[in-house]
Amino acid sequence: MRKFLLLAVLIPLVLAAGWYYFHERTLPGYGPLYREYAYISNGKSNTVTVIDLRSFRPVRTLQVGAEPTGVAANPKRNEVYVVNSGSSNVSVIDAEQNKVVATIGVYGRPFFIDVSPDGHRAYVANSGSNNLSVLDLDRRSVAATLHVGASPGLARVSPDGSTVIVTNRADNTVSIIDAARLAVRSAINLCIHPEDIAILPDSTKAFISCSGSGQVASIELKKNDLGNDKLLALLDVGKSPVSLALKPDGGELVAFNFDAGTISIIETTPDEVSGSYLVGAQPTRGVVSLDNSRLYISNFGSDNIAVYDIDLGKIIAYLPVGTRPDALALSQNQNYLLVLDSGSGDLAVIQKRQPNKKFEPSEYSLLTIIPVGMQPNQIVVKSFRATKLIEER
Repeated sequence: MRKFLLLAVLIPLVLAAGWYYFHERTLPGYGPLYREYAYISNGKSNTVTVIDLRSFRPVRTLQVGAEPTGVAANPKRNEVYVVNSGSSNVSVIDAEQNKVVATIGVYGRPFFIDVSPDGHRAYVANSGSNNLSVLDLDRRSVAATLHVGASPGLARVSPDGSTVIVTNRADNTVSIIDAARLAVRSAINLCIHPEDIAILPDSTKAFISCSGSGQVASIELKKNDLGNDKLLALLDVGKSPVSLALKPDGGELVAFNFDAGTISIIETTPDEVSGSYLVGAQPTRGVVSLDNSRLYISNFGSDNIAVYDIDLGKIIAYLPVGTRPDALALSQNQNYLLVLDSGSGDLAVIQKRQPNKKFEPSEYSLLTIIPVGMQPNQIVVKSFRATKLIEER
């Protein structure tokens, strides 16, 4: 029995060592200034784990504030932002140095952060104080604080940067904010417990998941001062739609129905549910590949990832990972799926490849599992060319 246990421990370590030896010598020609990191917030460790996606090794563990949750990358500069729910502030990480360079105070119990497309502002909904903090990222300070509805959970900025939508969970409304004037232009009554937000690429329409009523709301966005944004439709999906994933082309939206074990596919132009499909126990999040062909679904209750072929309209694979998989991200080249296992405190890396009938018959394989911190919450990938060569330790 002892020999068996020893082998069970040693074999994965030997395989991992061999994989690192092989992988380090077969990396693509990124160039010395190319960087690609995954940033993971660890809610119970008060840290952020930084993983180098060129070698799949953790390179930093950064101390941030209390109970870090949401993470977002700046699309225009080499910075990453971490929301600390317990200490009501935002940590600013310099991605070139991978160190915390500033802390911005906000208000009570923030959970998520979103960054404007031009990289100058960020938006943080403060659930404990019923307001929205608008951050000036150039000055690393609060530019404005706007009153919204009760218990705001999430703020999302539109792709054109003109509109910010805030879901107010306690009063079943959304607040729609004009980003240029920094003023609330509309407040719309919706369905019960609005949570996640998806906005079409042309910024004309938004979709809101309502976990309390099993619905997704469709809202028309009007870019004027009249406040005539309006509710277009309430679409019935499955029980407890906790999150949404939009195809990059904007044609279809996916709702993840946590308590139904299903996903619902929504056609975004006609506002119609085209179908619902069983995918696994407690689907919680999803991410769509940039070519609009694959949807990856984390099944929180069955400890696996479901791979849904969008063209075929069916599940083509189930991939076992760690305990309680939750947040997902894809690498820049789309060849690696990163899965945060909130229960086991690790990151599972799944490789997508061309199948080889003899040696690698499957299109997907579990490449490695990397320990992170306690209760990992969110993940974001940041890739860039460094402005100067810095020795990494």
